[in-house]
Amino acid sequence: MAGEARAGSDVPLLSNAELARIFHQIGDMLEVQGELVFKTVAYHRAADAIAHSPVEVARAYREGHPPRIPGVGAAISKKLEELATTGRLAYYERLREEVPPSLVELLEIPGVGPRTVKLLYEQRGIETLDDLRRAAEAGHLRDLRGMSERTEAAILDGIAQLQRRQQRMRLGEAERFVGRIVAALQDTPGLRSLVPAGSFRRRQETIGDLDLLASTDDPGALVDRFVGLPSVERVIGAGLHKASVRLRDGPQVDLMVMPPGAEGTYLVHFTGSKAHNVRLRSRARDRGWSLSEKGYLRLGPDGEPVEGAGAELRTFATEEETYAFLDLPWIPPELREDRGEIEAALSGTLPRVVELTDLRGDCHTHSDWSDGVHSIEQMAEAGRARGYAYQVLTDHSFGLAIARGLTPERVLQQRAIVAALNERFAREEDAGLAPAATPAEGFRLLHGCELEIRADATLDFADEILAGFDLVVASLHVSRRQPRAQLMARVLAALRSPHVDILAHPTGRLIGEREDLDLDWEALYDEAARTGTLLEVNGSDHRLDLSDERARRAVEHGCLLAIDSDAHRVEELDTIRWGVATARRGWVEARSVANAWPRAQLLDWVARKGERLG
Repeated sequence: MAGEARAGSDVPLLSNAELARIFHQIGDMLEVQGELVFKTVAYHRAADAIAHSPVEVARAYREGHPPRIPGVGAAISKKLEELATTGRLAYYERLREEVPPSLVELLEIPGVGPRTVKLLYEQRGIETLDDLRRAAEAGHLRDLRGMSERTEAAILDGIAQLQRRQQRMRLGEAERFVGRIVAALQDTPGLRSLVPAGSFRRRQETIGDLDLLASTDDPGALVDRFVGLPSVERVIGAGLHKASVRLRDGPQVDLMVMPPGAEGTYLVHFTGSKAHNVRLRSRARDRGWSLSEKGYLRLGPDGEPVEGAGAELRTFATEEETYAFLDLPWIPPELREDRGEIEAALSGTLPRVVELTDLRGDCHTHSDWSDGVHSIEQMAEAGRARGYAYQVLTDHSFGLAIARGLTPERVLQQRAIVAALNERFAREEDAGLAPAATPAEGFRLLHGCELEIRADATLDFADEILAGFDLVVASLHVSRRQPRAQLMARVLAALRSPHVDILAHPTGRLIGEREDLDLDWEALYDEAARTGTLLEVNGSDHRLDLSDERARRAVEHGCLLAIDSDAHRVEELDTIRWGVATARRGWVEARSVANAWPRAQLLDWVARKGERLG
């Protein structure tokens, strides 16, 4: 825990996250100073390895057994030891004197790199975000070398993107806040249920405020407990049935109290988007009822709620009953966006969207052989314990050097390890020693790779190497700013390869940080459908790529999808659920998801790609 100290010492015990933050800042400051790229990359790589380490790094140093951290060389290791054992790092403090910390914050603006930051600082004295905004708005940058009026507009747009990103959370962040509050309130006397609602329950890709719905026999006790939580920075408002707070270093959280036995309309009202709820209220009014979170209130001939003896309020305990009152089936929360779900519900064509339990495997995972954290065996055992029939090991190919991609020689070494593990898994299954969750077909680790699509539209490995993999995932990481024609040529080359089975995170976006690749998406969908190349819905909440809209459009074009975790450590295997949520928002059914197939069917599909290409 941050701030914890060794017995008998006043030196704080820094967490892995705190250590990683400092090493990332060192890398950023070196970039601003114009240091060699390999040096800055080394610090960022070390920071990532520290953040993902399963060992509490500072404690290990304090206890005299320094951990082995992949990618951390002798020079950085000495600095890590100094920081872990003393809580300070002289090198870091010297850099902070040389490089104003606010300059590092400028690097967070999309499209603004270290050379630009250095130029702005040296030529215009710009140190802060506000300095940069004022200078760009006043037109004071366009006469700098390499800059123009267009550059100023791009910087202002980047600042706006950064501010939007700072105000919204990714799904994983929102879930952590929700989990902490639920855990802190769950033993409150009288509490029956406490569930999230709003955009988080709909699994939007970014979340602003959080909504919690509580059913309780003692609203006052719950509200008092809620506003008194240690994590609360400010109480915005508190009443008997609703309270709002601002968390320290966190979002606003609204708590609404539902009467026991009347939760149905509350859940519907506080989950659906504004547009979805307008449609429901309109349908209710057409039937002579006013719909709110409190229930259905009968309307009189004048369209106003009936008062007095004739007043009638209809409440329901469940969402299913609430929708049924309008002659509608229950609509999954992820679909409640007014994107045709009401019409589909009325016509009986509402999709049976994919569920996490439909998935039989994960087709995109990494190990410590490239940029992952855990070993091949650890990753495989974790997938096996999840009840998968298969998991595909897809470490990077050598073209992505920053990720320590595999050479052909290392591919063969890795293949032998995979074969040995599968032999062991088969023996254990035959002996009845497999995990209880193991499916009837058993578990197998499939050997694949994440193949780099090069800037010249060639692929990292030759066909004879690719033919030896069980499944190949291809992705585009470099030269993202090429013209559309070149980017499309690269993607089409991958789709048309007889050995590429999945196009990973197709848009290449990072939510709030990096926009989609400039591709002809309709042509891409058509070619993916023609060749039978699967398009990925990546479950990392940094990516969620394809997005829900693109996933829906891809299926409309006849594409098949793969929902994957892109896990780089054991814990990240669980992020596949965000991919499932995104696919659900895109109306995707299990029949369109290839890793909902049995292992034999998936392997048969990828083996026959050459036939589909003719």
